[in-house]
Amino acid sequence: MAKSIVKAKNILIPAAGTDMEKWAVVACDQFTSQRGYWQSLKDVVSDSVSALNLVVPEVYLEDADVGARIAAAAKAMHTYVEKGVFREITDSFILVLRDTAYFSGRAGLVLPVDLEAFDFKPFTDKPARATEGTVLSRIPPRLEVRKHAALELPHIILLIDDPGKTVIEPLLEKRAEFEKLYDFRLNMNGGHIKGWRITDIARVTDALTALLGAEVQASKYGRDAGFLFAVGDGNHSLVTAKAHWDFLKESLTSEERENHPARYALAEVENLYCDAIKFEPIHRVVFGDTDGFISGLKVACRGAGKLNYFGKDGEGYISVPTDSAEAISQIQAFIEVFAARNPGFKVDYIHGIEHLKEVSGECGGVALVMPTVEKSALFPFVLKHGVLPKKSFSMGEAEEKRYYLEAKRIDI
Repeated sequence: MAKSIVKAKNILIPAAGTDMEKWAVVACDQFTSQRGYWQSLKDVVSDSVSALNLVVPEVYLEDADVGARIAAAAKAMHTYVEKGVFREITDSFILVLRDTAYFSGRAGLVLPVDLEAFDFKPFTDKPARATEGTVLSRIPPRLEVRKHAALELPHIILLIDDPGKTVIEPLLEKRAEFEKLYDFRLNMNGGHIKGWRITDIARVTDALTALLGAEVQASKYGRDAGFLFAVGDGNHSLVTAKAHWDFLKESLTSEERENHPARYALAEVENLYCDAIKFEPIHRVVFGDTDGFISGLKVACRGAGKLNYFGKDGEGYISVPTDSAEAISQIQAFIEVFAARNPGFKVDYIHGIEHLKEVSGECGGVALVMPTVEKSALFPFVLKHGVLPKKSFSMGEAEEKRYYLEAKRIDI
C-alpha cells in the first residue's frame, strides 16, 4: 500500500552557486507576532535569490497589501523557474540530517505523499492523519496563496511510528555512499543541514509498507489500524494542499488525476523515535479585551495540576488536569468560548518561553505557559480520541521548525 502513498516525483533544489544560507528560510507560520524577525530575515537575504521571495509569512496575512504579496510570490516562482534558479532531482527522495541550536541529529526523508491518502477529519481510516484539530478559518488565505502558485515549498513534517528504526536510520548509516546535495548553515539561528539523494525508491517504500503490515499494526495498537503517517507539523498546509487538490481534480479526467503534480504534497518524513525529536508546548498569549479571562479560566478548569500565567493581570497558577492533553483541551475550549463572547479578545500561539515573554510584553497581554504532550502517546491518542486539541504540541522551538529549501511543481 505504501508504494501508492508515496511516489518519486521530481524535486527541485537551488542550482549550484546559490548562496544557500540566504536561500533557506524558516516556515511561514512562525513568529506570527514578531515582524522584527521577518524584517531581520529580509535584511539577511537582501537582493539574493531566496525562498523568502516565494512564500507569504503569516504575520502579513491580515495586512491590506496581502494580495500584492501573494501576486509577487507567484510571479517570483515563474521567474525562478524560467531563469534556471533550480536544479531538478529526478526520480529520487532526499535524506536530510539537521542539527539545531538545541539538538543534533534529526533525520528525515523528503518525499511526495499522495493527498488521496490523507484526511484531517477525526477517526478517518486514511493512512495519513491529522494529530490536532484543524481551524477551518485558517485555510482560505492559505488556499488563496496556493491556487496562484506554480510551486510548493514544504514545511510539512509527517511522523512514522517506527521503534525498530527500519526506514530512515539504515539510510543514514550509509549516507557516505549517496550523492550529497547540500551542506550548509541555516540563517537566523536555524542550525545546520545536510542532504543526500536517495534513488533506491523501492527500498524506502518496502520499509514503509512493512509498517502497515497487519501484525505490526496490531502489536502497536491492538488492531490493524492502517495508520502510517501522523502529522507532526504543517497540518494546515497539508489540509490546504488537500483542499486545493480536491477542487482541482473535479475538472480532470480519471487519467489526468493519476499523475497530476498537485495530487502529491512534498513533506519530510521523520521517525517519532529519533532521539533529536522533542515535543515542546505551544504557549498562548491573550490580549485585547481580556477582562475576566483569568477568573473565568479558573472556574472552567479543574484538576491537580498547575498552569502558570503571567502578564498584565499579575502572575499566578490555575488548577488544571494532570493529563496534558485534557488540560490543553479545557484551556482551549475556554479560550474559544471567551473569544466568541468578546470581539475585542485576541489570542496568539507562541513557541518558546523567551518568545512568550517578548510577545506578552509587547502586546500587554496575559501569557499561559502550556503543558507538554508526551510524544510516545501520540499515535495511540489519535486512534482513541481522533485528534488532540489544536496547537497542542510543537516539534521543537520556533527556530527548529522546518526551513523552506526544496520545492516541487504543482502545476502542469
